[in-house]
Amino acid sequence: MKKILLLPILMLVICSYTQAQDDAIQKFFSKYMDDDRFSRVYISPKMMQMAGGFLKSNAGTDKDAAELGALIAKVKGIRILSSEEVDGKSLYSQAMATLNKNKYEELMDIQDKGSSLKFMVREEAGLVKELLMISGDGSDFTLLSMLGSFTYQDLNLLAEKTNIPGMEQYGKGSKGPKGPK
Repeated sequence: MKKILLLPILMLVICSYTQAQDDAIQKFFSKYMDDDRFSRVYISPKMMQMAGGFLKSNAGTDKDAAELGALIAKVKGIRILSSEEVDGKSLYSQAMATLNKNKYEELMDIQDKGSSLKFMVREEAGLVKELLMISGDGSDFTLLSMLGSFTYQDLNLLAEKTNIPGMEQYGKGSKGPKGPK
């Protein structure tokens, strides 16, 4: 009987732990939402779906445009927080301390002359559910969170073929694991 009760309690704890990690990122964004030193961008899942649908429907015989439309439709949302008027290095450290690094796998880490840039992914069932970019130096700070359900090949194509914020830096660095996980 005790084992039967223990299982639902354990599941509840695991679910709340997972939710707490998502909330940690949201709390970090929320902490600076009303701070005028920061630019904030949120692109909703519906907007990404509309953009992907627009590309697919207007592709005609252009196979690349149709594929790109399907790829963009996989993006479930983008959140960006950035500033050029803050202690970027301190905010970078604060953002990194907020994350549960057990949930994120590091793809790229660049430390150069007081500048830090890190790309991390959160995976579930072999798919990337979130691409996270955090950068900070001098007075610049940027945090980008892109949610969806991607393969690493999808992320590579997004970096090569779109102007989605942060993907230019991703394209210059690691392309993630080459083979299936």
